[in-house]
Amino acid sequence: MTSSQTELVGVLAGEGFDVTQATVSRDLKALGASKVRSADGGFSYTVGVDPGEDVDLARTLAEFADEIRPSGNLVVVKTPPGAAQVVAGAIDRSMLDHVLGTVAGDDTVLVVADATGGSRLAKLLERIGAG
Repeated sequence: MTSSQTELVGVLAGEGFDVTQATVSRDLKALGASKVRSADGGFSYTVGVDPGEDVDLARTLAEFADEIRPSGNLVVVKTPPGAAQVVAGAIDRSMLDHVLGTVAGDDTVLVVADATGGSRLAKLLERIGAG
C-alpha cells in the first residue's frame, strides 16, 4: 500500500514507468483519488468514495462486519447483534457508487446494488473494510 506520492513514484519506477511526482499528483487528481487514514492509522489513496466517509465506512466495516456475501444484485452483511443499523448508516452516508439503499435488522444488513451486481459491491465493501 502506498502512502505518499513519492512512494508511488518509486513503485511505478520499479514497474518500468518513468514518472515524476508532479505527474502522479495530476493523475491522482484526474482519477478523483483521495488520501485517507486507514484503520491502522496509516494513509493510503482510494478512488471512488468520499474521503471523509471512506474513513467512517472503513472503520465501521472493520469493527462490525462479520461476513459480507453477495446474492444477485444484493449484498448481505452479517454483524454482531445490535450493530446492523450502524453499518447500514455508514454505507448510506458513504454515497458509494452502485448502492441503491440499505435495510437493517438487528444483526443483518441488506444492501441493494444497481445493475452492476452484488458481487462487485461485496468485493468493494470487503476491500474498504480491510483498510
